[in-house]
Amino acid sequence: MPNYVFSFIGTGSMGSALARAACRSVPPEKVLLANRTYSKAQALANALGCVPAASNILAAELADYVFLGVKPDQMATVAREIGPALRQRRDPFVLVTMAAGLTMKQVCEMVGSPCPVIRVMPNTPSEVGAGLILYDANERVTERDLAHFTELMSSAGTLDRLEEALIDAGSAVAGCGPAFAALFLEGLADGGVACGLPREKAVLYAAQMLEGTARLLRETGQHPGQMKDAVCPPGGSTIAGVRVLEQRGFRAAAMDAVLTAWERTQGLGKTGA
Repeated sequence: MPNYVFSFIGTGSMGSALARAACRSVPPEKVLLANRTYSKAQALANALGCVPAASNILAAELADYVFLGVKPDQMATVAREIGPALRQRRDPFVLVTMAAGLTMKQVCEMVGSPCPVIRVMPNTPSEVGAGLILYDANERVTERDLAHFTELMSSAGTLDRLEEALIDAGSAVAGCGPAFAALFLEGLADGGVACGLPREKAVLYAAQMLEGTARLLRETGQHPGQMKDAVCPPGGSTIAGVRVLEQRGFRAAAMDAVLTAWERTQGLGKTGA
């Protein structure tokens, strides 16, 4: 990768997760961190060996790839702040936005000029290299730009290009999904504790089971229904448990959670809230 500099404006959960991934791909001193609360950027910079930027403007002026890790309702404010610096630049740069619900066109309008923009929707497992990053790019982003971006983010996990019109749907599954999975994991662990397992073992068993099941599905290509049937012999314990989940509307609740998250994300682009 060329001697590029990467900046992250916003070091919340997603910004910090991608900053950590970037530091596994390039020397940390090539990564600038900026945040509304400077001490937060300073603390992460100290942990990763990065450089804390004195301001958002400086982060926008110096980086070849400027990651905007701010919430949708903060994007207009940050874009107005860094817009003049970006418009004055004569060297190439790429904006990378991870704001839910905001299109690349909207981000360009907020900045005040057409820019090369990559839109990403990562998830929190990116922090440990087991994430999924959905992305798309506008027509101003070159194939070379995309190649360097995917190389930088490869240590975050799996990258999948998805047309922008579907990114909100993908995010409702992969971006919101860790919260849904964590609720399920906690429920399984609580069940184990109710059966007498020590809490730490119940959590470990539930986590390893979810990780292993996901890996089995990906490596074998089995349909989830097949995998369920394989563990449900007639009259057994598992099918008894499945019956209870179906009675309580487990699958319908999961579908409704994804649909509700998707609808909310669609609304963010319209309201900026």
